[in-house]
Amino acid sequence: MPGGPTINDKFPDIKGETQDTTEFSLYDYLGDSWGIVFMHPGDFTPVCTTELGTAALMAKDFEKRGVKLCGFSCNDSKSHKAWIEDIKTVTGGSVEFPLFCDPSRAVAAELGILDATNMDAKGLPLTVRSVFIIKPDKGIALMMTYPASTGRSFAEILRVVDSCQMTVKHAVATPVNWKNGEDVLVNFPLSNAQADERFGKDGYKIVEVPSEKGKDLARNYLRTTADPMAS
Repeated sequence: MPGGPTINDKFPDIKGETQDTTEFSLYDYLGDSWGIVFMHPGDFTPVCTTELGTAALMAKDFEKRGVKLCGFSCNDSKSHKAWIEDIKTVTGGSVEFPLFCDPSRAVAAELGILDATNMDAKGLPLTVRSVFIIKPDKGIALMMTYPASTGRSFAEILRVVDSCQMTVKHAVATPVNWKNGEDVLVNFPLSNAQADERFGKDGYKIVEVPSEKGKDLARNYLRTTADPMAS
């Protein structure tokens, strides 16, 4: 994993300290759940404060999807505990999920998330604003990386969790700007005959496009079907 893990690699079992324990294991914490590990450039920083508060306020939304949250910042547990109090005061969000401590940057270096152009007061590199969505088998389903100056959208993270959880179970993909409950796309590799078997002959729609007009094709490339996980 030169430069750190990427999509479909196994996310490592990071071990060490959080605000609550000195014996944290990511794998033990996640168990068979989905997980999100999200990095922060540093404690007591404004963008990160708003992000962690929002994550705490949305924790129930992730929980009902079977997703466990884990924050990550290159500071020690004493710093984390004091920062968490600020976060609660400012945002109303109580950070009850683990906030991993990496003051040595050893784990951040292993993950390839350090920004050599962005230093703290001690001249040490800060982490970039990375997000890893982790499947129950500990494979990485999705990665997003933001610069330190740009806060993440946790509504978008929740949206892609819905997409990832659905597409690992069903032979579908999600189109641009898709939201939970909207129509999805039949997986491109499936032939029409295979789509008939999976969705039924009337269970999906072939979208007519000029490039396929008048052709008898074994596989039309643009086919839509209902969200298989919609209630």
